[in-house]
Amino acid sequence: MAVDELQAIIQRCQILEEADFKGEDFNLFQVAGQKCLEDGYAAQLLEVIQNEKNKVIIKNMGWNLISPLVRCIFMYKQEDDKREHCLRILDQLAQLCNPKELFLGLLEQIEQTSGEQVCQTVMLLLQPLQTVLLKLQNKKAYSVGLSLAMIMNQLTPLPVPYTKQQIQEDKLGLCQCCNAVADFAKPFVNEVVKNMEKSSEYNDMELKEELIKFCMQSLKYPLLAAQLEHLEGIEEHPFRHFATEITDILWNVGELIPLVLVHRKGKSPHWENQEFADIERKNSADSLACLSYLMFVQHFGVECFPVVFSPSYLLLCNMTHIEVLLKRTEESVLSKGLDLFESCLLRMEDNSLLHHYLELRGFINVPQDLVKIMTLCPMEHMRKKSLNILQLFIDKFDTEGKYTLFRCLLKTSNHAGVEGYIIKNIKDQIHLALTLNFFFFFHKDYDNIWFTGHHLISLLDLALSLPEGAETDLLQNSDRIMASLNLLRYLVIKDCESDNQTGVWTTLGKIEQNFLKPLRVGLNMSKAHYEAEIKNKKENRKEAHSSNTVCSVTVSGEKMPAMTTGMQLQVLHSALFTFDLIESVLARVEELIEVKTKAAMDEN
Repeated sequence: MAVDELQAIIQRCQILEEADFKGEDFNLFQVAGQKCLEDGYAAQLLEVIQNEKNKVIIKNMGWNLISPLVRCIFMYKQEDDKREHCLRILDQLAQLCNPKELFLGLLEQIEQTSGEQVCQTVMLLLQPLQTVLLKLQNKKAYSVGLSLAMIMNQLTPLPVPYTKQQIQEDKLGLCQCCNAVADFAKPFVNEVVKNMEKSSEYNDMELKEELIKFCMQSLKYPLLAAQLEHLEGIEEHPFRHFATEITDILWNVGELIPLVLVHRKGKSPHWENQEFADIERKNSADSLACLSYLMFVQHFGVECFPVVFSPSYLLLCNMTHIEVLLKRTEESVLSKGLDLFESCLLRMEDNSLLHHYLELRGFINVPQDLVKIMTLCPMEHMRKKSLNILQLFIDKFDTEGKYTLFRCLLKTSNHAGVEGYIIKNIKDQIHLALTLNFFFFFHKDYDNIWFTGHHLISLLDLALSLPEGAETDLLQNSDRIMASLNLLRYLVIKDCESDNQTGVWTTLGKIEQNFLKPLRVGLNMSKAHYEAEIKNKKENRKEAHSSNTVCSVTVSGEKMPAMTTGMQLQVLHSALFTFDLIESVLARVEELIEVKTKAAMDEN
């Protein structure tokens, strides 16, 4: 019988001194204890452990029972008395065993768990692990850090619940487990706080550093991937609660504000391998970006934040974080980047952001990232939000800033729709400049030189041109071409040749040479090509005796999916309609130029 075997080993060891215990004794104790647990004699094993005479034996050998004990706890049902006995054994081991040996045994058990049992195992062992760590005298900071890192590394592969239903179900127990880990860390946070209160020159930074590492790891996972908005029907959002705990830890150890405002210059591991160094830098960047999102969008810890900083300075501090988030493709992360950018911009007044900021890399990179989201992101709501934020960003700059940004985006976007949108913005700024000329006395602060005169001429060289001259794909560039024609039509109507405030009449010859004439040639060639294609399709359809023949067609340099001849004809006619639309606006522009030029000559 398992209990008899255990008692025999106990009696043998009771007469030995602690130093005389051998490896064989440890093995026999472990096997007998494991058998007791597996055969259902947990109550008897508990009595043995609680017996004062066995205190030395349990102190040295008890930690060997951790692995079989955890297996049995998960084997029994919640209401089973045997499970309760196993839990009491675990509690006794935490009180009686050698802290160092038990610490290693608990960590080994956490490390070996995987899959669906990770969160259950971690939550089961957190209390005994905390008890053991509080007993440790040597290397406590290192042991706390090792424990937290091991736990978070085991949790990281688990998927983060995102939808309301997933959060409520919490199938793997991740939501509950994260908050249990935050509670586990509290005694160590309190220890750091007490030591800081005792001395303003608190130098024992090791435990503080380990807690900060835990917070940084928690910010990257699970908080960066988590849904943190208020959800109807969830009274206490588990991830919002966890975010509160993490920001509270950082505030209590005096690191919240320094981390939010500047990249931390504290200890960081030195890696010989450059790849490891890059990974460490990326992880830190993700964590800091998430922390800024928590504070400035979700307002965690915002009551601690100083109110002395200007909105433009806060935008400057956050631009690196925004750039990090916008380069990601996951919806949960990308949306945080857009929300953080929007939140920073909404704090600012229009026209208040100085053009000097565009000398900083982030202020050029971020709008380019927005353009990529607008044109490549598969989620429509993200594309629309990116467009709205780009406009918000444009609105915040002074006139020179807008001018510089327009030039940059026209040169780098490589997308006709975006270029058309920027050209429309240029037109709006020109209109504002011309309108304010009538009220200049009352608007001395408005600097309109950037959208009139020689500065505007330089911008028009970019806006009123065809990328490939007469050979430009007009269908693919139709958005840009229509925006350019509308801009030119506006300039010709609004600005008289005698006034020439915009300088358009000075550069008209160049515009005709680089834009209008190549566009006319390109239209003629494109229309002729598509009309010939339509004629061929109609003839082929007659020969095939059926309009349902499946063929392929290439439009704008891209091969279309297989379509019937009738469908192909519809596409070709649609392209012709676009050319007719461009041609009608072009004809109107040419007519306006001719009328205005003739009127000026007659007046002279």
